[in-house]
Amino acid sequence: MENIDIGKKVEKYRKARGLSNRELAKLAEITPSMLSQIERGLANPSIQTLKVLAKTLNVPTFSFLLEETNTEDLIVRSSKRKKMIIDNLSYELLSPDFTGNLATAIMNVPSNTSSSEKLLEHRGEEVAFILEGKIKVYLGEGEYLLEAGDSVKIPANLKHKWENNFSQNAVVLFSVTPPAF
Repeated sequence: MENIDIGKKVEKYRKARGLSNRELAKLAEITPSMLSQIERGLANPSIQTLKVLAKTLNVPTFSFLLEETNTEDLIVRSSKRKKMIIDNLSYELLSPDFTGNLATAIMNVPSNTSSSEKLLEHRGEEVAFILEGKIKVYLGEGEYLLEAGDSVKIPANLKHKWENNFSQNAVVLFSVTPPAF
């Protein structure tokens, strides 16, 4: 909640509508002084005042309460990726973190390696794309050979595992929702 600045949002919506401080204050039936204090973060509006401002500015009331996203935090430089090693597999997280509903990673599977001894399941739905090499994927009772350029969708709770019995490393790009590792 620390990234929420109601006053700046009121000011932004007011300016987008082309209204002066006095014009909005008159339409919302509050004093220009009060509106100025709200916009500068010196006063907190009541819920009723927020509702009136929202109606006057033609925006949903909740729009004043949404956290601002720092767009710099959305960028992941290749040299700054978070790396994880689980058993013999290494993962590079392409998403900034595990917050939200989606995570994307690159899984590196060395030759003669398996993701696990047995088939595993998780609650997340997954889509994987083979970037390099070839790899065997076990889906329930089925066994499939995937090569570079192939992809697979793995529904939530379907038991599966990856196996690289080949001489070349396999590199798999995948996204999972919700994030689960």
